[in-house]
Amino acid sequence: MKIGSLPALVRTTTFRLALLHASIFILFSASLLAYLYYETAGHMSRQAETELNAEFQELSAAYRGGIDRLNQAVTERSQARGKFYYLLLDGNGQKLSGDFDVLPAAAPAGQVVDVQFEYDARTPDGEPSRLSAEGRISRLSEGGVLMVAYDVGQLGEMNRRISEVVWRSAAVGFVLSLIGGVVISRSAAQRAEQLARTTEGVMAGDLTRRAPVLGSGDEFDKLSEQLNAMLAKLERLVVSSRSAGDSIAHDLRSPLTRLRNRLEAGLKDNADEGPRSALAKSIDDVDDLLETFNAVLRLSRVQAGATGSFRRTDVRGMVDELAELYQPVCEEKQLGWVYEAKGELFVLADSHLIAQALSNLLDNAVKYTPVGGAVRMTASHDVNGDVVISVVDSGPGIPAQDRERVIERFVRLEQSRSEPGSGLGLSLASAVAEAHSGKLVLADGSGPPGKPGLKASIVLPAA
Repeated sequence: MKIGSLPALVRTTTFRLALLHASIFILFSASLLAYLYYETAGHMSRQAETELNAEFQELSAAYRGGIDRLNQAVTERSQARGKFYYLLLDGNGQKLSGDFDVLPAAAPAGQVVDVQFEYDARTPDGEPSRLSAEGRISRLSEGGVLMVAYDVGQLGEMNRRISEVVWRSAAVGFVLSLIGGVVISRSAAQRAEQLARTTEGVMAGDLTRRAPVLGSGDEFDKLSEQLNAMLAKLERLVVSSRSAGDSIAHDLRSPLTRLRNRLEAGLKDNADEGPRSALAKSIDDVDDLLETFNAVLRLSRVQAGATGSFRRTDVRGMVDELAELYQPVCEEKQLGWVYEAKGELFVLADSHLIAQALSNLLDNAVKYTPVGGAVRMTASHDVNGDVVISVVDSGPGIPAQDRERVIERFVRLEQSRSEPGSGLGLSLASAVAEAHSGKLVLADGSGPPGKPGLKASIVLPAA
């Protein structure tokens, strides 16, 4: 039979778990019941066999004194009404003593034979009854025959009752094992169904759906937490992708409009600008467009893992060069500039990507800090030994509730989008930090409450 032709219930993991649980429980129950039977009914049977052997040994010792001594011993035991029954025959087959008149089975041609037989008896009320017995018949050396037997009615009844208890217990154990397996597997199935419903809702377009976390700390809770984290990231990516088209269109519309107007004006004889001037400015607009697309491509490559070669590098030299480069830029915009670096700053990194990320942070600081403000860059180790490179400005800052959003692609808090830029600077810096097993941390600067400024820090593990 093919797996696909099996009923749906049989193909479920819950059914297999229930079947496995039932099988293990039944195996344990069978082993336990077999042990109990061995230690009860089996013990009584072995004890009866041991007592029969001991009785034969005592009678064999009496027979060493002759047939008359054996006859006396059998007579005494028969009159004592013990648990055994006896019969002693002479060499001619005549009864000498005992509880039976004839042998229940033929005398053995050899030495000893075990027999099972039934005999007639009367109950204490005088009613006739048929009882069962087991015994042993032995051929004596002088030709006589000795039989010793014991009643198995009480032992058989005990064995029967024990057997009934064992079989009933086995049936109850089987039912309980199935119920337990169904209950346990159903619990797992419900959690799996909850996860399935969550994924179905997400596939239907509801990106806000999340898997339930019961707080038990089991593997389903851990799976739900990981799934929720993935769904949250997926939601952010989808929302970012939905707005990326609008953002790109908005950012490209202005330079493309200027480009078209300038080219159209250059074609007119009475244009205020000559053709060469119009073409030069058009090239500037095209460069801005290319820079936007190049930024998108760089971010995509970094997020895809194309991060170049990682080497153990002292980034102190890199930040020194950036400080020398941006100091005149700040002076030109009438901004204060402060730079501090402490010690050796070794990290395992692609120096080109780190420089690109820091350049983006510095560009943002210079762009959004008003005249008379200040920009400060520091590089040092923190208390955990990580390398921290921070850029602090005295601009308007970023509200705490928007700091996670601004690192997404094309997100700009300036809704008018009148300032130049593509909204990819912080995204690229964050992606570079993550590619180096680090992170980008945004916090308030040291400015007043109305204009706290922004402190953007790239934290990288020291090498």
